[in-house]
Amino acid sequence: MKPFIAADILLPAPQTDMGLWPALACDQFTSQPEYWQKAEALTQNAPSTLHITLPEAYLESPDVDGRIAAIHTAMADYRARVLTRGVHGFVYVERATQSGVRQGLVGAVDLEAYSYEKGSAPLVRPSENTIVERIPPRLAVRRGAPLETPHIMMLLDDAACGVVEPFAKKKAALEKLYDTELMLGGGHIAGWAVTDAADIAAVENAVAALGTQAAFDAKYPDAAGRPPLAVAVGDGNHSLATAKAHWEEIKAALPPAARQSHPARWCLVELVNVHSPALGIEPIHRAVFGVSMTELAGAFLSFAARHGAHACGMAGAQQTFCFVDETCAGPGTAERVECLKNAPWPLAVGTLDAFLTEFRARRWITSTARTMCAHWRGQARWASSFRISPRATCSGASCWAACCPRRRFPWAMPRKSDTTWNAAKSRRRHCKLRPDALYCYR
Repeated sequence: MKPFIAADILLPAPQTDMGLWPALACDQFTSQPEYWQKAEALTQNAPSTLHITLPEAYLESPDVDGRIAAIHTAMADYRARVLTRGVHGFVYVERATQSGVRQGLVGAVDLEAYSYEKGSAPLVRPSENTIVERIPPRLAVRRGAPLETPHIMMLLDDAACGVVEPFAKKKAALEKLYDTELMLGGGHIAGWAVTDAADIAAVENAVAALGTQAAFDAKYPDAAGRPPLAVAVGDGNHSLATAKAHWEEIKAALPPAARQSHPARWCLVELVNVHSPALGIEPIHRAVFGVSMTELAGAFLSFAARHGAHACGMAGAQQTFCFVDETCAGPGTAERVECLKNAPWPLAVGTLDAFLTEFRARRWITSTARTMCAHWRGQARWASSFRISPRATCSGASCWAACCPRRRFPWAMPRKSDTTWNAAKSRRRHCKLRPDALYCYR
């Protein structure tokens, strides 16, 4: 099975204003509808993917059904009038952001190689838990839609940089499809058509090879023998889950032969190397509220013991976890380090996530805030303190857990420019932080 293949990609006519055609991912600015209002004003009289996208800021609006109907109408209109160009193959993309120029390949992922079900281990898998309650609104858009425009980033662990990056050297010989600034300060994007049969086969075979058992065991010796992983969902997890749910609906009514070629079996994605220096990936960390550091650390050690792990010193540690409970760095900072060997999950972030999932189920917690993944040089870190923000119903102080400096971590999530991050970032400016720990702010 080839998890990532060439796709039939439609593009707008050459006279289309490409500065207005691309739209930001639908899960951005969910608490800032004014962004979407500005974007709608700019694209009011122009073709734009904004008109065939349902921003999550409007998921609970009273006119959501009308918006979905308008999306389907716009899709049909664009298919007939606007989308006059096409590429069978990949599109090599260069996206300029504050982190640098990110390189990617737009193609199709095989939904038969993907699952978001808990306990499954397919070749293509999510990097976070899927909240199934988020799927129905997206599914309503997909049902009956003649087009798809998902914002999904897939991460490839290609330390040799041999899949995506070679096209940067070849782009002068490729057909340039677009080259434009993005609206509302979104950066710059350019794309080139990759249609040569040899190039297509090389990409498809290289991604498939990374998902073999032998390649997986060699790359991740601590996880040797476990089901191999070819690519992971870096962003757009629920968009891909929606595509999967839609495919399962359609597949149930198809004869076996038709299932092999039905277009709904594949979903358009962008493949990005996790080792890209322009891919800004922050550690994912968790802030737990309403529980002391001592109680949290004790519960963690009990959890580890139940799963066959053993506490040990730093010298023999496979995974190291640091618990921090304090308002700021400096004298008096409360910190506790616990080390494990024979850890139940190959990555510290997996051990952490499994523990917190069980801990929340076992103990009622006032609130939990999730920002990004707990992973720092093989260590998982999180902060334990009070509530995340002051409310009329509580008297606790507010706190934020700040991130480590930007680093590249395999299978971590890209940072989103959301209000949670911005608030945490603004609080960080007032304290001098050590580069190897996470902190709480009150």
